[in-house]
Amino acid sequence: MAYRYLDHMTDAFIEVIGDTTDEAFANAGISVVDTIVDINAVENKEDRKIEVSADDLKGLLYSWLEEIIILTITDGFVGKIFNVKIMKNEKYHLLAKISGEEINFEKHHFKMEIKAPTYHLMEIKDEKPVLMRFILDL
Repeated sequence: MAYRYLDHMTDAFIEVIGDTTDEAFANAGISVVDTIVDINAVENKEDRKIEVSADDLKGLLYSWLEEIIILTITDGFVGKIFNVKIMKNEKYHLLAKISGEEINFEKHHFKMEIKAPTYHLMEIKDEKPVLMRFILDL
C-alpha cells in the first residue's frame, strides 16, 4: 500500500510514499478519499480536474488535500484514480485528472468526515522514494 495510518489520538495521521513527487501526491489524494469512504467500491465513470498552486511543497500539499476534501464532501464526487503532474516555475503548480463517480453513501460506505488538512506535523522528504506525512482534522 502506498499509504498507511499512523497512531494519533483524535485525527487521521497519514504517511504516504511514492517513487516520484507526482505519485506521492496522487497517493495522498487516494488516502483522503479512502479515509472518507470505501475507495474499493468506487467506479471510474467520469473525470474531474483540479488545479492548485503554492509557493512551496507544503503549501501545495495543503491546498491539494483541501481540494480533495471539497471535491468529495462538498461536491459529492469520489475519486479512485489520480493522475497528478507537478511543475515548478516561480511557484509550484499541480494539475490533476481524477477518475471516479458521484458519491453514493450506501454504495461507497461512508466512514468519516474530514474537516480540513493541517500543517501540524506536516513533513515532506523529497528524495527517492518521496515520503510525506500529514494530519487530517476529523
